[in-house]
Amino acid sequence: MRILTLLLFLLLSLISHAQNPGTLTGTVRDRATQEALPGVSVTLEGTSFGTATDAEGRYRLAGVPAGAYNLRVGFVGYDALLRADVAVSSGNVNTLNLELNKSPQALGEVTVTANRAIRVATAETPLSVQRLTTEEIKSNPGGNFDISRVVQSLPGVGGGGSGGTAGFRNDIIIRGGAPNENVYYLDGIEVPVINHFPTQGSAGGPAGILNVSFIEDVTLSSSAFQARYDNALSAVLQFRQRDGNAERIQGNLRTSGTEVAATLEGPLTQNTTFLASARRSYLQVLFKLIDLPIRPDFYDFQFKTTTKLSEKTTLTSLGLGAIDHFEIVPPKKSSPNKEYVLRSNPTIDQWNYTVGLNLRHLVPNGYLNVALSRTQQHSTADAFEYGYVGDESRRKLGARSGETENKLRADVNKRVGRWQYSYGVVGQLVHYDNDLFQRLRAEVRDASGALISPAVAVRFRTDLDFLRYGAFVQATRTYGAESRLTVSAGLRTDGTTALTEGAYRLDRTLSPRASLSYALLPTLNLNASLGRYFKIPPSTILGYRAPNGARVNSDSRYIRSDHAVAGLEWLPGAATRLTLEGFYKKYAYYPVSVRDGISLANLGGDFNAIGNEAVTSTGQGRAYGAEAFFQQKLSGKLFAIVSLTAFRSEFNGADGVYRPTAWDTRFLGSALLGYKLGRGWELGAKFRLGGGAPYTPYDAAASRASYQAVGQGVLDYRQLNTQRLSSFQQLDLRLDKKISLRRLSFDFYIDVQNALLAKPVSVPTYTFERLPDNSAYTTTDGQPLRPDGSNAVPILLPDSDALVVPTVGFIVEF
Repeated sequence: MRILTLLLFLLLSLISHAQNPGTLTGTVRDRATQEALPGVSVTLEGTSFGTATDAEGRYRLAGVPAGAYNLRVGFVGYDALLRADVAVSSGNVNTLNLELNKSPQALGEVTVTANRAIRVATAETPLSVQRLTTEEIKSNPGGNFDISRVVQSLPGVGGGGSGGTAGFRNDIIIRGGAPNENVYYLDGIEVPVINHFPTQGSAGGPAGILNVSFIEDVTLSSSAFQARYDNALSAVLQFRQRDGNAERIQGNLRTSGTEVAATLEGPLTQNTTFLASARRSYLQVLFKLIDLPIRPDFYDFQFKTTTKLSEKTTLTSLGLGAIDHFEIVPPKKSSPNKEYVLRSNPTIDQWNYTVGLNLRHLVPNGYLNVALSRTQQHSTADAFEYGYVGDESRRKLGARSGETENKLRADVNKRVGRWQYSYGVVGQLVHYDNDLFQRLRAEVRDASGALISPAVAVRFRTDLDFLRYGAFVQATRTYGAESRLTVSAGLRTDGTTALTEGAYRLDRTLSPRASLSYALLPTLNLNASLGRYFKIPPSTILGYRAPNGARVNSDSRYIRSDHAVAGLEWLPGAATRLTLEGFYKKYAYYPVSVRDGISLANLGGDFNAIGNEAVTSTGQGRAYGAEAFFQQKLSGKLFAIVSLTAFRSEFNGADGVYRPTAWDTRFLGSALLGYKLGRGWELGAKFRLGGGAPYTPYDAAASRASYQAVGQGVLDYRQLNTQRLSSFQQLDLRLDKKISLRRLSFDFYIDVQNALLAKPVSVPTYTFERLPDNSAYTTTDGQPLRPDGSNAVPILLPDSDALVVPTVGFIVEF
């Protein structure tokens, strides 16, 4: 901290306020055909800097004073494009590739074209879509350059602390759907894992993997998914990476109290560029200093190469990997009760990677994409009562699991006149293995010794190889003399050898979808969509085996979700966007636990594997609500985002009764405000709030009897999600100071999470009271604790310690 402060003052004393020049470069392409567009006008608003793209669609603006600009792109026959808050620095050559949509409006309607500049929707997905640029991610208060956390500012998106999951996690919960209902694509290649410490069978983790220095923009679609995307029930997140700088070797170094990350990029050959990065976490050091019990320790790595094989063919390779270690250590001021509970939590070690190749070849009126990728992940988790590591009599959890996916995807995309269409196929080979032991509860007997409920433990090993495959077709057309109406329709089907009828009953997964967009006024659009979507059950369900070795869940069904969405989009200015939408999602064939008779949607998100048990595909669910969104891109010195969502999320189990899901918080809200103070100073604030998530109380009798066996309370599913936590709120602040030298640029920042010291919102922990010296349990009769816990003193430990997380760091570009 002292070194950073001294360095800041030294730099401020050595430089003047004059901004050193930088360079902005990139290419402009047709979004539908990926053809380079020559002659496109590229200008920086409010300046004299402007140029036109060359024959290969490239542009270059040199000598631009360092700072933030709005970049406007215009071309006859195409919608205008506005990229707000484009950062130009002197340390790096700044690369920004752009794509333009063919305009559905008459060429003379200049006003319409200007007001469409900020629209992020496409013809195939005209609503329920949002986009974040790299600068919006970098400057997000409380985001700490974590894309998964920044996405939680968007409408309908809940997360750790506001969506029914642990407050330090990045579970992305969208419109009342489970975290594992989302899919993620990095430059067109599916990436199943984007967070450190992912939950097997679910999603999320304490920190994101993706390096924001690679990202050009992030697009979130929370409905109306194109038919090319499989396995999505709630959302599709597309991460588009930039290409490495083709002019020279350059890079950046980011360091703070939480991490150090280094990125390097440049040309490898005349036709090949690269991006590469490595990051080391210091979260465990920071959390130790502020006496926080969690200790997430990780490394991650990322790379991308882009090779222009010919004028029409481009080959991209990418890779993403992580090595994780997680444990919980009692704080110095822990009470005996809290220390006992914390020492009983699992220690987790994981690693994962995704590598892929993507070949794009231009064909007449379109392009062909072929993508080949491999993902592998491995996880171990061990938990012992009170940290008696190695004492098998006190083991609560022992898990060893792995999963490997090899995927080949090919698709053709074309535009002919008013028609746009695409079609493709996908094939995937999956391997899954799991070796699990988990104690869930001890047997419960009454005073006479009669058995009330038996002991429950999960113990199995499994090894499973299976195929997945699918095909899709999508077509889009504009209608009317002024192309005011755009209609898109798609159809896909998927199959798998992992399910009894999944290999040949492709009719069971036929998923039609349709959407339309109608321009009521030049600045007002009416949008609507209907769609059916399917998701294969998690591998934890598919691979589960009974004690006799039989796969008891092989007769499960694909999970189904039907979406109906309608809304209005108003574009009053080139930098302002307002949307209002209503949505309804109906679920079928949702997994229901045979053991407990409850839907897996009511288990919430934590570090337990989801689905390591026998299930039936009999559950139903529904999620519905409305959301409003306002966005003001950088205008002068101010930018803002405000989103509000009201919703319900309910599922039923074996009894057919609808009950709130674990993430049914009823409402979500966020507000982000940023202000450019001038001379490189920038201030940001973000406020999030959410309703209280439902939870299930403990079964007093079963918890008392089982505690010594499992080290935790047993939930009373007869009162499933009948209780609610208090509401969640958090204020994050951020202050940046950017400095540009001749070939170096610096960004010094202070980021404060939970500036209002709001108390955490989580379910209290069941335990037995311990003696002050932590040597034994307190008992009602002063005698040793009985095996059935009848003389114990049960207590509920709240997590009520308000915690503020300050981060001070800097980024240097060279």
